[in-house]
Amino acid sequence: MFWRSIRQKIVGIAIGLIVLMVATSVLSIVMATRVGRLLDELTTRYVPAYGHLARANVRSLERALELRRMVVAKMQVPPDEAAYATRRRNFEQLSPEVDREAQAARKLIVSIIEDAGTPSDNAALARIETRIDVATSDLRQRMNEEIAQLLAQLEARDFEQVRHSLARVDQLRDTFSQRVDAVRAEMLTQVFASASQVIADQKRAIIVTVIVTGLAAALGLIFAVLVSTGITRPVRRLLEGARDVEAGRLGNSITITTQDEIGQLSLAFNRMIEQLRRNEQIRETFGRYIDPQVVKGLIEQPALAATEGQRRTMTVLFCDMKAFATLSEGVTPQGLVKVMNRYLSTMSEPIRHHRGIIDKYIGDAIMAYWGPPFVEEADQARLACLAAIDMVGRVATLRKEIPELLGVRNIPVECDVRIGIATGEALVGSIGSEFMMSYTVMGDNVNLASRLETANKEYGSHVFASEATARAAGPEIETREIDRVVVAGQSQAQGVFEIMGRRGELAPQAVALRSAYAEGLAAYRAQRWDDARAAFTAALEAAPGDGPALALLKRSEHLQQNPPAAGWDGAWHLQSK
Repeated sequence: MFWRSIRQKIVGIAIGLIVLMVATSVLSIVMATRVGRLLDELTTRYVPAYGHLARANVRSLERALELRRMVVAKMQVPPDEAAYATRRRNFEQLSPEVDREAQAARKLIVSIIEDAGTPSDNAALARIETRIDVATSDLRQRMNEEIAQLLAQLEARDFEQVRHSLARVDQLRDTFSQRVDAVRAEMLTQVFASASQVIADQKRAIIVTVIVTGLAAALGLIFAVLVSTGITRPVRRLLEGARDVEAGRLGNSITITTQDEIGQLSLAFNRMIEQLRRNEQIRETFGRYIDPQVVKGLIEQPALAATEGQRRTMTVLFCDMKAFATLSEGVTPQGLVKVMNRYLSTMSEPIRHHRGIIDKYIGDAIMAYWGPPFVEEADQARLACLAAIDMVGRVATLRKEIPELLGVRNIPVECDVRIGIATGEALVGSIGSEFMMSYTVMGDNVNLASRLETANKEYGSHVFASEATARAAGPEIETREIDRVVVAGQSQAQGVFEIMGRRGELAPQAVALRSAYAEGLAAYRAQRWDDARAAFTAALEAAPGDGPALALLKRSEHLQQNPPAAGWDGAWHLQSK
């Protein structure tokens, strides 16, 4: 299905069928070889080993018979010495035969165990081999000792003792026979198991061969049908797509399922439709969006204009001017316009510089955001924090410029900014009407950023960020945990962090402040009010006038006098929006 040319597809069908045939043949050969090996092991090892054990038992019985004949020859009157000598030679010749048969059986069993290429019950075979060794070494040694004593008694013609010794020899021989019979029974079980394995593998080989042959035939047929269908179906889709374009319908693209010449033609057709749609979208988009980065993104990525929206991780920033109401009451409308224009321009430049998107101006407030597709998700929180640091750094210059804009000198200007930053999931998309659209972000994360900006009022701070923002900003941003708060409109406590500066740029006093404040915050959450007050006092000694330290010191004194309810988790509820 994925060859580059139609000719290769046709050749591929033939190659595929050949490969399937070869695979079937190879599999059959492999399985037949396995069955042959198992059968060879059964006939050359298992069965001969069982035969050696049977012959060892027979030789033992023949030896016992010759021994009895020797006793009978000696007990005759007069003794039949010639018969005795003949029986003794036969007896002595049979003795090594028993050992040879037993050792031959052991050797074959060991070879089965050592052969890792065939399945066998090695534990059972090892037990059989051990039992043969015990029978041929221990019992045979004791039997030979009794026989030697019996022969000496025969030579001395002590027939009373001969009878006793012969009884003991018979008992040992019976024990030997019983053990050999038990070993033979176990060996016979292994022979049957090996034969069953051969039969099972032979049946399995036949079944697998039949199945693989059937699968090969089915796959070959299916493959041929798919390839032929894959050639004709894209042609029909291409024809239908051309008719849609002719009728002015640009909403449908052709599904590409092949990479051959027809697939390449379909891909070029889709690109043509995409370009036609993009041209239509651009004509509608330029009348709706004014932010240069948004416009650029919409031109390069028309999918941004989709009205259904997407859920993405975004970083949102809210900035508000402190004491704006006081400033607006004391200046003329023309002067206020100048101040607002300079303020918005001054605060907007760091946002643009750090690749942020200015969503809107709401009076003296600025809403901006960072995130895909304009900024990589891994960089958005860091860039937002860097923008906030630069915005705070421009306040001093802005304070000097406001009197000049108003045409007066040497008047105090209480100009300052409060910034809130939050990182989290938000709905991103085009919101508006058929007459005007705005590419914006919405959701709880946006509300959280707005509430964090307002929370600066209560803590006397400049830049608050959510815990997710502080964590995502990485080590390049110096932060300080301030508190855990429940903002208005939400029920879950949020960690609040202050953005203190860039990495490595904190003054020693700021480092001491952060350390002392962290100790105070830990004591505050543990309700150790005296320790908390001492730590916050130390923080104020390091940085006099620090807003969060003053706020938590005052709150610690209040809670010491009015202890919180049981189960207090240290979170503070903010009522203001």
